[in-house]
Amino acid sequence: MTPQRGIDFETNPDQYKHWRLKIEEPLAYLTMAVAEDSPLRPGYKLKLNSYDLGVDIELADAVTRLRFEHPEALAVLVSSAQDRVFCAGANIHMLASSAHGFKVNFCKFTNETRLAMEDACANSGQHYIAALNGTTAGGGYELALACEEIYLVDDGHAAVSLPETPMLGVLPGTGGLTRLVDKRKVRRDLADVFATRAEGVKGKRAVEWRLVDGVFPRSRFMDVAKQRALAIAAREHPAKGPGIVLDALSPEVTPNRVRYRHVTLELNPAARTAELTISGPQADRPKTPEAIRAAGADFWPLRAFRELDDALLRLRFNHDEIGLVLLKTRGDLEAVRALDKTLASLSDDWLVSEIVLLMARTLRRLDLTSKSLFAVVDRGSCFAGSLLEVALAADRIYMLDDEEGEVRIAATELNQGEFPMSHGPSRLAVRFYEEPDRPGELVAGSGTFNTRQAFEAGLVTSAPDPIDWDDELRVAIEERASLSPDALTALEANLRFVGPEMAGSKIFGRLSAWQNWVFSRPSAVGEHGALSLYGKPERPQFDWRRT
Repeated sequence: MTPQRGIDFETNPDQYKHWRLKIEEPLAYLTMAVAEDSPLRPGYKLKLNSYDLGVDIELADAVTRLRFEHPEALAVLVSSAQDRVFCAGANIHMLASSAHGFKVNFCKFTNETRLAMEDACANSGQHYIAALNGTTAGGGYELALACEEIYLVDDGHAAVSLPETPMLGVLPGTGGLTRLVDKRKVRRDLADVFATRAEGVKGKRAVEWRLVDGVFPRSRFMDVAKQRALAIAAREHPAKGPGIVLDALSPEVTPNRVRYRHVTLELNPAARTAELTISGPQADRPKTPEAIRAAGADFWPLRAFRELDDALLRLRFNHDEIGLVLLKTRGDLEAVRALDKTLASLSDDWLVSEIVLLMARTLRRLDLTSKSLFAVVDRGSCFAGSLLEVALAADRIYMLDDEEGEVRIAATELNQGEFPMSHGPSRLAVRFYEEPDRPGELVAGSGTFNTRQAFEAGLVTSAPDPIDWDDELRVAIEERASLSPDALTALEANLRFVGPEMAGSKIFGRLSAWQNWVFSRPSAVGEHGALSLYGKPERPQFDWRRT
């Protein structure tokens, strides 16, 4: 069953139970040392460095902190504290005993964490190298696949494997199949053999099949892996740091509200809706790299988007009954525009760049959240630039047509690609897929639109006047809440990601959809399914009919 208590996604290195983080400039050592007696919830042991959501929450925290607090770490060496075992993957007893929704959200969260590692390699000059000092199975190998290079100890026993299909009747749920062929460029027939071979592949064959980049004897394995990490770090220019400390968000949590400094989440379980409101920045803001460093974790875009990210995770895991989220903002539109101008002008500064990258990752988490999203633009809203992205992520945008013209939205240069979606384009480019020149045209000039201008430009879905506003919004909300949540999740996932795919969108749009389906089928989770019978003497019974 899903845990009854709410899951808290905040942690820090002093609280880690499962990871050790050590910095020796220019390297960071991220060592997996899972405490088997400290699962997220009772009922299973985390043997052989197997992981649950609690382990991945710590990993996600470490990946983010390395980017902000330790820019001097140019390469991150990921290894295991256990002898002859790197990681046995996701804990099977945890998965088997979890509700369907928890399984799927767990896979989604781990995918997002691995994508953050790849984002660090691609955009932050912080490169991850996997040093597999022992057996590496399932999610353990998927963690390695998220790294830039993979090295395996050659001791006659250590192998890499994706045994989910032959052993559990499911799929490598955190992007393994897609990364295997799209990223590692493993030949598809060899990938087929590998993914159906429970014992995996070891030694020189693992190198020949492109499953790892090199194998070395145990006597010099870690020394060689370290030298490789140092060589990769030497390619990067030293960061200008120093880093900034990310403090705790510490929201005020009550049964129907989660209140942060800049974000408030109001829950209405009876109506299956929630309101997520973001308060915009003040006009008096840091405008130089020095002032931004002085503000540190309190700098509005960093703090606000960290809060938004935490709120989205709480919505996913702790409030699965919520089907529709109303996205709102409050504040000064011009202050948001001015802030975006500062971020754009300082894009070469490492800290500003990291903040924008974090904002982009948070917005992608919003895109990938299985809730209906309606943006509500009314008096007092400040949907401009970086906050306009929140509205553009919504399935519909409702904007009040007030006679005074005070209700406005605005586009800034950040809307032209600084916050790419999982498949690459900006949200404006997705919205106007048939008109590739429109995003630039909308940003040009003042970039500000009153309601009628926004409606004519195609930026909003509906523009009711004050007389019809309450009724139209109420009817739309009630109608949405009455529809099948399963059908809506599928509908939204199909409509949000317009255009060609990339590996990241394949992982969520293809693999996650199939994983969702497999997790509900009797061959995996039925009374006699492979996942249900894992570790028991009985053999699984499959439904041999294919659909």
